[in-house]
Amino acid sequence: MKDIIKELQGIRKSTNLNYAVKTSVEDFTKQIFNVLFDDRIDLTQGFSELEILFKKAAKISCLSTKEVCDKSWINFANSLPNILKDLNKDAAYFMESDPAARRVEEIYFAYPGFYAIAIHRLSNEIYKLRLFLFARLMSEYAHRLTGTDIHPGATIKSPVFIDHATGIVIGETCIIEPFVKIYQGVTLGALSVSKDKQDTKRHPTVKSYVCIYANATILGGETVVGENSIIGGNVWVTKSVPNNSVVYNTIESHIKPR
Repeated sequence: MKDIIKELQGIRKSTNLNYAVKTSVEDFTKQIFNVLFDDRIDLTQGFSELEILFKKAAKISCLSTKEVCDKSWINFANSLPNILKDLNKDAAYFMESDPAARRVEEIYFAYPGFYAIAIHRLSNEIYKLRLFLFARLMSEYAHRLTGTDIHPGATIKSPVFIDHATGIVIGETCIIEPFVKIYQGVTLGALSVSKDKQDTKRHPTVKSYVCIYANATILGGETVVGENSIIGGNVWVTKSVPNNSVVYNTIESHIKPR
Protein backbone atom coordinates (compact mmCIF):
# COMPACT_ATOMS: atom_id res chain seq x y z
CA MET A 1 0.00 0.00 0.00
CA LYS A 2 2.86 2.41 0.78
CA ASP A 3 4.30 1.78 -2.68
CA ILE A 4 0.94 2.57 -4.28
CA ILE A 5 0.58 5.82 -2.32
CA LYS A 6 4.15 6.81 -3.22
CA GLU A 7 3.48 6.14 -6.90
CA LEU A 8 0.22 8.12 -6.80
CA GLN A 9 1.97 11.06 -5.12
CA GLY A 10 4.61 11.06 -7.85
CA ILE A 11 1.98 11.09 -10.58
CA ARG A 12 -0.11 13.76 -8.85
CA LYS A 13 2.84 16.17 -8.73
CA SER A 14 2.46 16.68 -12.46
CA THR A 15 -0.89 18.41 -11.99
CA ASN A 16 -2.05 21.45 -10.05
CA LEU A 17 -5.66 20.68 -9.22
CA ASN A 18 -7.69 22.07 -6.34
CA TYR A 19 -11.14 20.48 -6.25
CA ALA A 20 -12.30 23.13 -3.76
CA VAL A 21 -12.83 25.57 -6.64
CA LYS A 22 -15.59 23.35 -8.05
CA THR A 23 -17.57 23.21 -4.81
CA SER A 24 -16.95 26.93 -4.14
CA VAL A 25 -18.31 27.90 -7.56
CA GLU A 26 -21.36 25.67 -7.16
CA ASP A 27 -22.13 27.21 -3.75
CA PHE A 28 -21.82 30.68 -5.30
CA THR A 29 -24.07 29.75 -8.24
CA LYS A 30 -26.83 28.45 -5.98
CA GLN A 31 -26.64 31.50 -3.74
CA ILE A 32 -26.62 34.17 -6.45
CA PHE A 33 -29.78 32.83 -8.09
CA ASN A 34 -31.52 32.91 -4.72
CA VAL A 35 -30.29 36.43 -3.92
CA LEU A 36 -31.46 37.78 -7.26
CA PHE A 37 -34.90 36.17 -7.29
CA ASP A 38 -36.02 35.37 -3.74
CA ASP A 39 -37.75 38.43 -2.28
CA ARG A 40 -37.43 37.01 1.24
CA ILE A 41 -33.64 37.37 1.19
CA ASP A 42 -32.23 40.60 2.58
CA LEU A 43 -30.00 42.01 -0.16
CA THR A 44 -27.44 43.49 2.23
CA GLN A 45 -26.85 40.18 3.98
CA GLY A 46 -27.13 38.25 0.71
CA PHE A 47 -24.48 40.42 -0.94
CA SER A 48 -22.10 39.93 1.97
CA GLU A 49 -22.42 36.18 1.65
CA LEU A 50 -22.00 36.37 -2.13
CA GLU A 51 -18.83 38.41 -1.79
CA ILE A 52 -17.27 35.79 0.47
CA LEU A 53 -18.21 32.94 -1.87
CA PHE A 54 -17.09 34.85 -4.97
CA LYS A 55 -13.69 35.78 -3.55
CA LYS A 56 -13.09 32.25 -2.34
CA ALA A 57 -13.71 30.84 -5.82
CA ALA A 58 -11.89 33.67 -7.60
CA LYS A 59 -8.80 33.32 -5.44
CA ILE A 60 -8.36 29.73 -6.56
CA SER A 61 -9.24 30.26 -10.24
CA CYS A 62 -7.87 33.73 -11.10
CA LEU A 63 -4.90 33.67 -13.50
CA SER A 64 -4.40 37.46 -13.66
CA THR A 65 -2.36 39.70 -11.36
CA LYS A 66 -3.39 39.98 -7.70
CA GLU A 67 -4.56 43.55 -8.32
CA VAL A 68 -6.88 42.45 -11.12
CA CYS A 69 -8.15 39.47 -9.12
CA ASP A 70 -8.89 41.65 -6.09
CA LYS A 71 -11.00 44.03 -8.19
CA SER A 72 -13.00 41.29 -9.87
CA TRP A 73 -15.75 41.21 -7.23
CA ILE A 74 -16.42 44.96 -7.51
CA ASN A 75 -16.50 44.77 -11.30
CA PHE A 76 -18.85 41.81 -11.20
CA ALA A 77 -21.14 43.39 -8.57
CA ASN A 78 -21.42 46.55 -10.69
CA SER A 79 -22.75 44.47 -13.59
CA LEU A 80 -25.57 42.82 -11.61
CA PRO A 81 -28.30 45.51 -12.01
CA ASN A 82 -28.04 45.36 -15.81
CA ILE A 83 -27.95 41.54 -15.76
CA LEU A 84 -31.11 41.44 -13.64
CA LYS A 85 -32.86 43.87 -16.01
CA ASP A 86 -31.95 41.61 -18.94
CA LEU A 87 -33.20 38.53 -17.10
CA ASN A 88 -36.51 40.20 -16.33
CA LYS A 89 -36.83 40.96 -20.07
CA ASP A 90 -36.03 37.31 -20.79
CA ALA A 91 -38.72 36.16 -18.36
CA ALA A 92 -41.30 38.45 -19.99
CA TYR A 93 -40.36 37.06 -23.43
CA PHE A 94 -40.69 33.49 -22.11
CA MET A 95 -44.16 34.38 -20.84
CA GLU A 96 -45.11 35.92 -24.19
CA SER A 97 -43.69 33.01 -26.21
CA ASP A 98 -45.00 29.97 -24.32
CA PRO A 99 -48.78 29.40 -24.22
CA ALA A 100 -48.25 26.80 -21.47
CA ALA A 101 -46.97 29.44 -19.02
CA ARG A 102 -49.78 30.66 -16.78
CA ARG A 103 -47.84 32.78 -14.27
CA VAL A 104 -44.50 34.54 -14.54
CA GLU A 105 -43.40 32.78 -11.34
CA GLU A 106 -43.36 29.56 -13.36
CA ILE A 107 -40.69 31.05 -15.60
CA TYR A 108 -38.38 32.04 -12.77
CA PHE A 109 -38.65 28.84 -10.75
CA ALA A 110 -39.77 26.02 -13.06
CA TYR A 111 -38.26 26.65 -16.49
CA PRO A 112 -34.84 25.04 -17.08
CA GLY A 113 -34.32 27.30 -20.10
CA PHE A 114 -34.64 30.38 -17.93
CA TYR A 115 -32.27 28.97 -15.32
CA ALA A 116 -29.76 28.14 -18.04
CA ILE A 117 -29.87 31.65 -19.51
CA ALA A 118 -29.71 33.23 -16.04
CA ILE A 119 -26.55 31.36 -15.12
CA HIS A 120 -25.16 32.10 -18.57
CA ARG A 121 -25.64 35.85 -18.20
CA LEU A 122 -23.85 35.71 -14.84
CA SER A 123 -21.05 33.40 -15.98
CA ASN A 124 -20.55 35.46 -19.15
CA GLU A 125 -19.74 38.51 -17.03
CA ILE A 126 -17.25 36.44 -15.03
CA TYR A 127 -15.79 35.16 -18.31
CA LYS A 128 -15.23 38.78 -19.41
CA LEU A 129 -13.23 39.29 -16.20
CA ARG A 130 -10.94 36.48 -17.42
CA LEU A 131 -11.94 34.17 -14.60
CA PHE A 132 -12.28 31.42 -17.18
CA LEU A 133 -12.35 28.39 -14.89
CA PHE A 134 -14.84 30.08 -12.54
CA ALA A 135 -17.13 30.89 -15.49
CA ARG A 136 -16.84 27.44 -17.02
CA LEU A 137 -17.66 25.70 -13.74
CA MET A 138 -20.79 27.87 -13.40
CA SER A 139 -21.92 26.91 -16.89
CA GLU A 140 -21.22 23.23 -16.26
CA TYR A 141 -23.25 23.36 -13.04
CA ALA A 142 -26.21 24.76 -15.00
CA HIS A 143 -25.56 22.16 -17.72
CA ARG A 144 -25.82 19.37 -15.17
CA LEU A 145 -29.12 20.69 -13.81
CA THR A 146 -30.82 21.66 -17.08
CA GLY A 147 -29.23 19.62 -19.87
CA THR A 148 -28.36 22.90 -21.60
CA ASP A 149 -24.69 23.42 -22.49
CA ILE A 150 -23.95 27.12 -23.05
CA HIS A 151 -20.31 28.14 -23.14
CA PRO A 152 -19.80 31.21 -20.92
CA GLY A 153 -18.07 33.03 -23.77
CA ALA A 154 -21.16 33.00 -26.01
CA THR A 155 -22.84 36.35 -26.68
CA ILE A 156 -26.61 36.11 -26.10
CA LYS A 157 -28.50 39.38 -26.18
CA SER A 158 -31.76 39.92 -24.34
CA PRO A 159 -34.49 38.85 -24.66
CA VAL A 160 -34.16 35.23 -25.71
CA PHE A 161 -36.53 32.26 -25.34
CA ILE A 162 -35.14 28.76 -24.69
CA ASP A 163 -37.96 26.22 -24.53
CA HIS A 164 -37.62 22.79 -22.89
CA ALA A 165 -33.83 23.33 -22.94
CA THR A 166 -32.72 19.69 -22.90
CA GLY A 167 -29.88 18.94 -25.29
CA ILE A 168 -29.18 22.50 -26.44
CA VAL A 169 -25.50 23.27 -27.17
CA ILE A 170 -24.28 26.84 -27.78
CA GLY A 171 -20.58 27.34 -28.52
CA GLU A 172 -18.06 29.86 -27.22
CA THR A 173 -18.02 32.31 -30.14
CA CYS A 174 -21.73 32.09 -30.98
CA ILE A 175 -23.63 35.40 -31.25
CA ILE A 176 -27.39 35.44 -30.70
CA GLU A 177 -29.26 38.71 -31.22
CA PRO A 178 -32.50 39.71 -29.43
CA PHE A 179 -35.89 38.02 -29.85
CA VAL A 180 -34.57 34.61 -30.86
CA LYS A 181 -36.47 31.40 -29.98
CA ILE A 182 -34.57 28.14 -29.52
CA TYR A 183 -36.13 24.72 -28.90
CA GLN A 184 -34.74 21.51 -27.43
CA GLY A 185 -31.85 19.67 -29.02
CA VAL A 186 -30.53 22.62 -31.04
CA THR A 187 -26.78 22.78 -31.67
CA LEU A 188 -25.06 26.08 -32.51
CA GLY A 189 -21.63 24.63 -32.99
CA ALA A 190 -18.32 24.68 -34.85
CA LEU A 191 -17.08 22.87 -37.89
CA SER A 192 -13.97 20.88 -37.07
CA VAL A 193 -10.96 23.22 -36.76
CA SER A 194 -7.38 22.87 -35.51
CA LYS A 195 -6.31 24.07 -32.07
CA ASP A 196 -4.54 27.12 -33.52
CA LYS A 197 -7.98 28.47 -34.53
CA GLN A 198 -8.94 28.74 -30.84
CA ASP A 199 -9.22 32.53 -30.92
CA THR A 200 -11.16 32.77 -34.19
CA LYS A 201 -14.94 32.89 -34.56
CA ARG A 202 -15.95 29.25 -34.89
CA HIS A 203 -19.68 29.31 -34.13
CA PRO A 204 -22.66 30.83 -35.98
CA THR A 205 -24.40 34.19 -35.68
CA VAL A 206 -28.17 34.17 -35.26
CA LYS A 207 -29.89 37.45 -36.12
CA SER A 208 -33.00 38.89 -34.45
CA TYR A 209 -36.48 37.31 -34.63
CA VAL A 210 -35.18 33.88 -35.69
CA CYS A 211 -36.95 30.71 -34.57
CA ILE A 212 -34.89 27.50 -34.44
CA TYR A 213 -36.95 24.34 -33.98
CA ALA A 214 -36.00 21.11 -32.24
CA ASN A 215 -32.80 19.22 -33.08
CA ALA A 216 -31.61 21.65 -35.76
CA THR A 217 -27.83 21.83 -36.17
CA ILE A 218 -26.18 25.07 -37.32
CA LEU A 219 -22.39 25.06 -37.67
CA GLY A 220 -19.52 27.35 -38.57
CA GLY A 221 -18.13 30.76 -37.66
CA GLU A 222 -19.06 32.30 -41.00
CA THR A 223 -22.61 30.96 -40.91
CA VAL A 224 -25.21 33.71 -40.35
CA VAL A 225 -28.93 33.03 -39.94
CA GLY A 226 -30.68 36.11 -41.28
CA GLU A 227 -33.35 38.09 -39.46
CA ASN A 228 -36.90 36.80 -39.22
CA SER A 229 -35.96 33.33 -40.49
CA ILE A 230 -37.30 29.94 -39.43
CA ILE A 231 -35.01 26.94 -39.13
CA GLY A 232 -37.06 23.76 -39.12
CA GLY A 233 -36.54 20.71 -36.95
CA ASN A 234 -33.72 18.24 -37.67
CA VAL A 235 -32.08 20.35 -40.40
CA TRP A 236 -28.31 20.65 -40.95
CA VAL A 237 -27.06 24.17 -41.81
CA THR A 238 -23.43 25.04 -42.64
CA LYS A 239 -24.01 28.03 -44.95
CA SER A 240 -25.56 31.41 -44.29
CA VAL A 241 -29.32 31.82 -44.54
CA PRO A 242 -30.79 35.06 -45.99
CA ASN A 243 -33.27 37.21 -44.08
CA ASN A 244 -36.89 36.00 -44.07
CA SER A 245 -35.98 32.42 -45.02
CA VAL A 246 -37.60 29.11 -44.12
CA VAL A 247 -35.25 26.11 -43.97
CA TYR A 248 -36.77 22.65 -43.57
CA ASN A 249 -36.52 18.99 -44.50
CA THR A 250 -38.93 17.66 -47.08
CA ILE A 251 -40.54 14.39 -46.01
CA GLU A 252 -42.88 12.46 -48.25
CA SER A 253 -45.74 10.59 -46.67
CA HIS A 254 -47.22 7.51 -48.33
CA ILE A 255 -50.53 6.20 -47.06
CA LYS A 256 -50.47 2.44 -46.85
CA PRO A 257 -53.51 0.97 -48.63
CA ARG A 258 -55.78 -1.25 -46.63
